[in-house]
Amino acid sequence: MSITDKSPEAAAETARLMDAVYRNQRHFYDLTRKYYLLGRDRLIDRLDLPGGATVLELGCGTGRNLIAAAKRYPDARFFGVDISEHMLETARHNVARAGLSDRIFFRQGDAADPSAADAFGLETFDRVIYSYTLSMIPVWREALKAGMARLAPDGRLSVVDFGQQEGMPGLFKTLLFLWLSKFHVSPRADLKRELGQLSAANGAILEATDLYRGYAWYAEISRPAGYSPATK
Repeated sequence: MSITDKSPEAAAETARLMDAVYRNQRHFYDLTRKYYLLGRDRLIDRLDLPGGATVLELGCGTGRNLIAAAKRYPDARFFGVDISEHMLETARHNVARAGLSDRIFFRQGDAADPSAADAFGLETFDRVIYSYTLSMIPVWREALKAGMARLAPDGRLSVVDFGQQEGMPGLFKTLLFLWLSKFHVSPRADLKRELGQLSAANGAILEATDLYRGYAWYAEISRPAGYSPATK
């Protein structure tokens, strides 16, 4: 199958792969990833949620980001989609342990499928977030479009992921990319351009910045208050 294959068979194969990758890693994922998944807290800091807001994370993993955000915004509701049932098992356990099962909800599904969030019963969400997810999704462009389709008027879509290491020594970049490939992670060289095209197509505003000398990249797409998905 091509890495751009959007078929149900391709999604099922990706689910099997991610379950295999995280079957054991999920137990110590958060402990190790905090040292190199940089910029996640910046994303949470900048959520700036209005009262009663809803947040959708596509590729939510262990639920780490949603738990941190839920503690900061006690009147908001949070929803996570992940293709790995193993990761979701850990996420549900973490949420229950944090006492947040009444405000954080999960569904197994493909982030590139616009209908993956249908089960939550909400047409749109005030915030849609991707945290080190797009570099792991084979059809990452489709995943971005799926999230944009779920973004409410006056909503914001936020992305943090690996950059292209522009300010880092060449050897560091080479070794980092080799190491990431062992976990099926591919930093997206076209991410900036894709977000620019996506924001332009939706009459939205893109703000983006490099973090840590290009180690990571952070971006926000803000949708105008008057925008309606029905007019696309």
